[in-house]
Amino acid sequence: MLLVDDDPASLRVATVAVATAGGEVVAALAPSAAGVDRRADVVVIDVPHPRALALVERFVAAGVTVVATSGAGSVGLAVEAMRRGAVDFVLKPFTPETFARRLAPRFAERPAARDALPRPVADADTSPSGFGGFVGGSEAMKAVYDQIARIAPSKAPVFVTGESGAGKELCAEALHARSPRARGPFVALNCGAIPRELMESEIFGHVRGAFTGATEDRAGAAEAAAGGTLFLDEIGEMELALQAKLLRFLQTGEFRRVGDTRARRADIRIVCATHRDPFAEVAAGRFRQDLFYRLHVLPIRLPPLRERGEDVIRLAESFLARFAAEEGRAFARFAPDVLERFRAYGWPGNVRELQNVVRRSVVLDDGETVTLDMLPPELAAPRGASAPFAATEAAIEPFHVQERRIIESAIAAFGGNLARAAAALEISPSTIYRKRERWIADGDAA
Repeated sequence: MLLVDDDPASLRVATVAVATAGGEVVAALAPSAAGVDRRADVVVIDVPHPRALALVERFVAAGVTVVATSGAGSVGLAVEAMRRGAVDFVLKPFTPETFARRLAPRFAERPAARDALPRPVADADTSPSGFGGFVGGSEAMKAVYDQIARIAPSKAPVFVTGESGAGKELCAEALHARSPRARGPFVALNCGAIPRELMESEIFGHVRGAFTGATEDRAGAAEAAAGGTLFLDEIGEMELALQAKLLRFLQTGEFRRVGDTRARRADIRIVCATHRDPFAEVAAGRFRQDLFYRLHVLPIRLPPLRERGEDVIRLAESFLARFAAEEGRAFARFAPDVLERFRAYGWPGNVRELQNVVRRSVVLDDGETVTLDMLPPELAAPRGASAPFAATEAAIEPFHVQERRIIESAIAAFGGNLARAAAALEISPSTIYRKRERWIADGDAA
C-alpha cells in the first residue's frame, strides 16, 4: 500500500491499520509529492477538498486501487471520489481497527494475494475470545456473534439497540463484512450529529438551488451506499416528517433529492441503531409505528459492558497494547488492584468509556504497569460496593452528566485536540462541537 496524506497522526493510524489487515506500506507521501507508484497495489489518498480528486483519477487511470479518506465529512465528496474510481471512502477520524476492516477486502480482491495474505480482519477471529472487530468471549457476546452470523446473509433490515458506547457501529460493520454486499460500500450516518434541517439532504441528497447554500447538485448517503449497506445510527433523533420519507424509500426503493422532481433508485441494506428504548419511543409518538415495524425485522441487542463479565479485562488489555504501540509508551500490564477495580466498576459509558480510561492513562503517565493512581477519580476511589457492579442510589449520575465527563476527559487527555478525542471515543468531531455548544447555550461552559 501507498499512503498519501500530510497529517502525521493519520499516517500513523493508517500504517497500523495496513499491518493489521495483512498489508505492507511501501511509502507514505504528502499529496504534493505523490506520484503513481507501481509497487503499490492499493493507495490510500486523503481528499480534504474537491481539488484533491484529480489525484484519485491519476491513480485509477494507472490501474491502482484507490481508497479515499477525508475529514471533511461530506457525503457529496464521498460520492464524487467513488464516481471517479475510488473503491471506498472512509471518513476521518478512524481507529486502526475500523480502518483495517475497510482495507481488508482490498487484499482479497487481488487474485495473486488471495491465498498468501491472512483472511480479512472481519473474519480473522471467530474464536471464543472474539469475533471480527469485537473483543470478548462472554456468554452474552457469544449470543450476539451467533446472531450476526445468522443475520448477515439476509437482505432484511437490522435494528441494533444498546447503550451508548456498547459498539453498535462495530456490529453494523460486522454484519456488512459477512453479507453478500461486503464488496460494496459501507456508509454510516449519525442522525444525532447532523442538524435536523440538513438531515434529509445528507440521506437523499439535493439539487442546486434547493435551499440557501445549495450551490451544486449533491448525492446523499442512499446513493453513496448503493450496492452496499447504509447504517443509520441514533435513528430515534430523526424527525417524523423525514421518517415518512424513509419509510417510502424502504417500501419502494425510490427517493428524491431535496428540490428534485425526478425519482431515483438505490439498492441498499439498512442497518439502524439507537440507545433509546424503541418501543417507548413508538408509544410516546416520537417514532412512527409503521417505520419501526419496517425496520425492526431482525433485532440485535448489544449488552452493556457491566453484563459482559471478564470481557472488561480482555478489552482493557487489548486497548493497552494498542495505545501503548500508537503512543510509543512502555505500558504492558495493569496492576492487580486496577483489574479488580475494572471488574467492580459499572462502566456507564460502556466500551467507549473503558477505551477512554486506558488511553488517558497511557498518554498522561509513564511506566510499564498501569497503577491505581493513574486512573481518573471516578475509578481510583472505591465506590463502596461490596459486589461487582453493585451501585448505590447516591452513586448514580444522570446520563448527560456521565456523557459530559467522558467527553471532557477525552479532550483533556489529548491536550484539547477535539479531532483526536473524537477518534478515541469513536464518535464524530461534530458531535463534540454540538454538545459543547449546547453546554455553552445552557450557561454551563467547560
